[in-house]
Amino acid sequence: MTAGEMPATGATALRVVIADDEALFRSGLRLMVDAQQDLTVVAEVANGREAVDTAQRERPDVVLMDIQMPVLDGIAATTELRRRGLHTKVLILTTFDLDRYVYDALRAGASGFLLKSARPARLIEAIRAVAAGDALLDTALTRRLIEKWVAHPRPDTADPRLATLTDREREVLTLIGRGLSNTEIAALLHLGESTVKTHVGRTLAKTGSRDRVQAVILAFECGLVTPGQQ
Repeated sequence: MTAGEMPATGATALRVVIADDEALFRSGLRLMVDAQQDLTVVAEVANGREAVDTAQRERPDVVLMDIQMPVLDGIAATTELRRRGLHTKVLILTTFDLDRYVYDALRAGASGFLLKSARPARLIEAIRAVAAGDALLDTALTRRLIEKWVAHPRPDTADPRLATLTDREREVLTLIGRGLSNTEIAALLHLGESTVKTHVGRTLAKTGSRDRVQAVILAFECGLVTPGQQ
């Protein structure tokens, strides 16, 4: 299932937790999410500590996580979720379009990042994408944050994270790092989308990347993609 598709009737709805200290914003999100047949909000919480404890108890598919919250902020809460070994995906929602927040959130284990000003339809698509493990940030945002906060690496073909990749998988990882979707990669390499999806899955597994966002960071860190490269 792609991010824009809905599961067949009878499929289990994706379980969502909303973590934000603004009650009005939480209520709006809940109405938006619960209006979708394939999504359901299982809890609302007002701080990061509650988000972690609720995720531990409810085991949701996705947590919509604000960054600036009391008790425990969203980045610290995301870090704690990963420390506890929970597989819940985290989609960061914030009003702050700051590169440092984006990078810190991804480093903490978030699978996506959206501004609260995003269109409702974009948010719903993002929830489905993150839950499916196919998270991918806006290309320009991804490139900007990595160029600014990742040290400019020298290409290192001996990096152990790349050692088991085939030439085709390394090529696919490079294109993921450039922000291309499966459809765009398929067109560029003259492959079927199902074949590209298989290559992407194997590449993520071999490199230990949790999702495409982590693969983008890996591509920059290993020098497969360099800052400013188109």
